[in-house]
Amino acid sequence: MSLTKAQIVENIQDQTGLTKIKATETVETLLEIIKSSLTTGENVLVSGFGKFCVKEKKQRKGRNPATGDEMMLDERRVVTFKCSGKLRDKIN
Repeated sequence: MSLTKAQIVENIQDQTGLTKIKATETVETLLEIIKSSLTTGENVLVSGFGKFCVKEKKQRKGRNPATGDEMMLDERRVVTFKCSGKLRDKIN
């Protein structure tokens, strides 16, 4: 089971006493800030949680798994996440 945005809003509401509307606005604002930073190529570091990084992938050869045909995959940017040591210790 995954943690949903609605569950995050509910947890913020319960732990801070904010109204549901304010908690929703807070979550939406945070996500918009993260998205806009990543789209401009900035990395996002959340201390004690982890780092979201934008990586440039070069053009490369690929293969269509259905047909086996070779093809060239375009350059692209991908987002990666590396968790902090503190989070890794809590998980393990």
